[in-house]
Amino acid sequence: MGLEEKLPDGVLLASVEKLVNWTRKSSLWPATFGLACCAIEMMTFGGPRFDSARFGMEVFRPSPRQADLMIVAGRVSQKMAPVLRQIYDQMPEPKWVLAMGVCASSGGMFNNYAIVQGVDHVVPVDMYLPGCPPRPEMLIDAVLKLHHKIMNEPLGPKRARKLENEVVELAPSSQRFAR
Repeated sequence: MGLEEKLPDGVLLASVEKLVNWTRKSSLWPATFGLACCAIEMMTFGGPRFDSARFGMEVFRPSPRQADLMIVAGRVSQKMAPVLRQIYDQMPEPKWVLAMGVCASSGGMFNNYAIVQGVDHVVPVDMYLPGCPPRPEMLIDAVLKLHHKIMNEPLGPKRARKLENEVVELAPSSQRFAR
């Protein structure tokens, strides 16, 4: 009926947007920011039992300039927040942030002046992963949900308009970390 019937077998039709998003989701390179006990579970995710290589994430990048996913695993202190923001700013676009554990998501049991009450006060977060500490299976589930989000993101001018309309409000205590 359409163009598909006239093409030979083995030809695949797709939009450029879907193809680019598929390559982005299939080769996420995480920059780890392991700060507490959640980092041990994140390291387990990179090991042979859970095999992060099947998601294209086999190499945790040591440099933020080579990474497009920041996994913040653990509590963020007020002293570490500017460093976290600097590393986030050094990452190339597009970039995503995964807050791993209840401490990174909301400060956890550390409700005091020294701990940032949620990493979203410092950087915009795309995915929250609850738990204390969350198991590697939960991290796999969060990565798969992030893959779904990446696959449905627009490109070019549509992406710029979407990001323009998103309002990222910073808490008063973290405005000094924003640039």
